[in-house]
Amino acid sequence: MTRTTTAAAGISPRPEVQRRILTVLVAGQILSGAGLAAGVTVGALLAQDMLGSTSLAGLPSALFTAGSALAAVAVGRVSQARGRRPGLAAGYLTGAVGSAGVLAAAVLGRPVLLFVALFVYGAGTATNLQARYAGADLAAPAHRGRAVSTVLVATTVGGVAGPNLAAPTGHLAEALGIPHLAGPFILAGLAYALAALVLAVWLRPDPLLLARTLAEEEEAAAAAAGAAAADPVDLPEGRGGVALGGLVMVLSQLVMVAIMTMTPVHMHGHGHGTAASGLVIAVHIGAMYLPSPLTGRLVDRHGRLKVAAASGLTLLASGTVAALAPGDSVPLLALALALLGLGWNFGLVAGTAIITDTVPLATRARTQGLVDVAVAVAGATGGMASGIVVAATGYPVLALAGGVLSLALLPVVAAARRRP
Repeated sequence: MTRTTTAAAGISPRPEVQRRILTVLVAGQILSGAGLAAGVTVGALLAQDMLGSTSLAGLPSALFTAGSALAAVAVGRVSQARGRRPGLAAGYLTGAVGSAGVLAAAVLGRPVLLFVALFVYGAGTATNLQARYAGADLAAPAHRGRAVSTVLVATTVGGVAGPNLAAPTGHLAEALGIPHLAGPFILAGLAYALAALVLAVWLRPDPLLLARTLAEEEEAAAAAAGAAAADPVDLPEGRGGVALGGLVMVLSQLVMVAIMTMTPVHMHGHGHGTAASGLVIAVHIGAMYLPSPLTGRLVDRHGRLKVAAASGLTLLASGTVAALAPGDSVPLLALALALLGLGWNFGLVAGTAIITDTVPLATRARTQGLVDVAVAVAGATGGMASGIVVAATGYPVLALAGGVLSLALLPVVAAARRRP
């Protein structure tokens, strides 16, 4: 029986194929989560050590988020033309190459090479985020939040394990003649390479290509029956929906990256080692991804806009706690970064669902890639500005300013709710 006949008969292969797709994506996310954690945990410290300056400690975060912007465009375009599988696999492989470049720069003591390698390494971060769109390609509109959250939560395993392996991988690096702080990038290179292999081999059928085929068949069947599919999601259409979802994710990313980037540097300045900062970052990354199943259900049940508003309020709470926490208090800094991760999670899942709801399949991957460019640029801006702000005014000012900025989400959401 052909797929067309199957669809016309009302028997869709979508649920069982969706389960397989999510399983493969989850495996890839577990691996890639360990890869992206390396730059977060020691990137700023490595640059500070090589440059001897705190004011440029935010540059690594800016570089790998800027690199993720370029990668988001590339992954989006490849996915649009050839499907999710080649796009995601190529993105992870590029991240592995960047990780190897960071190791080479650390061994040679070349800051310029470090910055170039961090830019390339950013492709892994972009690909990790793009994978959430692949999870939603075959999902029904009423279950998109949960599909996105399933992919995101898988990152928790690698994302939490990665920072806690900062000290052991540092010892391994020293045994291999590599500077201690570069150790986590050994794990990152291996993790990204394995994630690329998993997706290249097992992400079949391609979710985006299959979604297009099924959509064409369903439209043809509906046209033959004289029926039209109803849209159960009450959101702005077209560019309005893209702008709304993009802004939610941009503000969440900007605030999250700015505060997250300088927290290890702030802790280092108060005498904490890589084990303590690794623990705090592990808590943060866990909060970024672990609540995803709950967030997905909230988005599907209570609406995208309410969860987007909750993102702004949670980020405000995070900035306030971080600003008031004593520099020697690991528990309070961990709490602040847990709230930071949760607020980011709310914004990402809600924003992703909004974008997926409002963009047609014909242009979905390309548009999603462009939206992620804006998200990456926001992260690069936050990473670069964070070091300058901390050098000029201190970490508490940065944290509080980020929290206040996140409140801009509330009037945006309120305006969207009033739109007829």
